Amino acid sequence: MRLLKLVPDDTNIDFVRLRVWAFGLTLALSLAALALVAVNRLNLGVDFVGGLMIEEKFATTPDVDRVRTLVDSLGVGQATLQQFGDPNTVSIRLPTPESTDEGATNAVVQKVQRALSQEFPGARLSKQDAVSGKVSNELLWRGGLAVGLAILGIGLFAVLRFEWQFGVSTIVAIVHDLLMTLGFFALTQLEFDLNIVAAVLTIVSYSINDKIVIDDRIRENMRRYRKMEMRDIINLSVNETLPRTVMTSVTILLALTAMLILGGHVLRGFTAAMILGIIVGTYSSIYVSSSLLITLGLRAEPNERAASAMDNAERVGPRK
Repeated sequence: MRLLKLVPDDTNIDFVRLRVWAFGLTLALSLAALALVAVNRLNLGVDFVGGLMIEEKFATTPDVDRVRTLVDSLGVGQATLQQFGDPNTVSIRLPTPESTDEGATNAVVQKVQRALSQEFPGARLSKQDAVSGKVSNELLWRGGLAVGLAILGIGLFAVLRFEWQFGVSTIVAIVHDLLMTLGFFALTQLEFDLNIVAAVLTIVSYSINDKIVIDDRIRENMRRYRKMEMRDIINLSVNETLPRTVMTSVTILLALTAMLILGGHVLRGFTAAMILGIIVGTYSSIYVSSSLLITLGLRAEPNERAASAMDNAERVGPRK
């Protein structure tokens, strides 16, 4: 039985040749993502901005403006509405009630639900969330801190495990992946909540795993082919690890696609972030992180002391 091979064993693609174009594309996409976040801003969920979120399921597609007018007339605060998942589902975001106890929150939910069910027969409450402003600020701070510490720790590990150039290139690639994710959510206005922070941390973990595998192969080939040009070593290393990279990415994308189609709107934001992260993470591992090592001045030739030690080890041979 022949094994499935998505990438032939004798693949020899000159990835480094496109590094200037890749750097230009990466810079353009990163600036575009920053602009989208600055202009459109993220559609932060109740987890981060506080308030009351009511998810209402209607029997038929409702008139959103009519729903907004009705909720605003109830005196529970200005409502922000958004259709998501399917046309019959509407997310209604309201300010946090003045009284933060559970009874006041339930009273607002019941008031909104009663009015909607009378105006739109068959409407039913699908989900509700309430977070105070103090808790939401703490969640936002801790979520950002978790992502920042993860990136910093990864860069420090790469510096200690390899040379400093590997750490810098890894951090640049991961920041690029993060910016692409934020830009995507600013563009689509999908809700950005704690589930998406979990997706971002998962993306960072996946990206670093792929990058460390490639970096380790680059370092091995630097020791094995000490007189080979650095661009040739990078091309060789990326091509050697390409079958693993492609197979891993395709396998994960198959599972995520099934989740996107069958998981419903609750998992849609998380799954969309993961799919985007796998794609841009694979791109940055191949075209950004690896090729950036040349720009940072990494050389294939070891220093004289290391070269002498390696030559002596080769002459003496392994100890018995």
